[in-house]
Amino acid sequence: MALDMLFPPQALDGGPRPLAGGFSALAWSRIRFLDGPVCDGCGAPFEFDPGARCAACLAKPRAFDAARAACLYDEASRDPILKLKHADRLDLAPMLARWISRSARELIEEADAIAPVPLHPLRLLRRRYNQAAEIARPLSVLTGTPYLPDALVRRRATATQAGRSGSGRKRNVAGAFEVPEARRKQVEGLRILLIDDVLTTGATAEGCARALKAAGAARVDLAVVARVQAAAGLTI
Repeated sequence: MALDMLFPPQALDGGPRPLAGGFSALAWSRIRFLDGPVCDGCGAPFEFDPGARCAACLAKPRAFDAARAACLYDEASRDPILKLKHADRLDLAPMLARWISRSARELIEEADAIAPVPLHPLRLLRRRYNQAAEIARPLSVLTGTPYLPDALVRRRATATQAGRSGSGRKRNVAGAFEVPEARRKQVEGLRILLIDDVLTTGATAEGCARALKAAGAARVDLAVVARVQAAAGLTI
């Protein structure tokens, strides 16, 4: 409280001063949280509840078993995500973890452990932190779900996924992930909840899911802060 008097909290979106650190009331109202029915397979929102899975997931099931996103990735939600990812705003991670704890509640309840999508060591050295891990860690504490920070590794340095087509993203990350031999017993037989910041085509998450299942994971689900709508055209 004393620090708040000396350094009043500022809204992340530059709007009026919030009651607590975070968005202004107007910015909160603009975020499109996915509170309604969604596809169980990819987390895409439905205008009405037609069933468990969308047509795309029924036609071609994903390597991960189910996915949930807290909100849509758009002009309103991308600012805190990009600030965490590229601007050292690690203080935003607990807030984003709380968003996931709400949207992925059912998946969290079924999960035996939480694991972040990994960065390649060279990229981790440049960025100094893994944004997925920064979200996964407080989510583990918040929910009491065990955290497996090194269950997965990215064994091959891949180019950025931004700007690539769906097939290009799949080729880019093909064979890039693995569970180290020393960690295979950590995931064998477990239901793993994979954590990332944004779901675009799902290529990265599918690569991780395949690696985890090859190591014996019983199930791999995905929880992200936001998911991209088709043809959104926003930089991640």
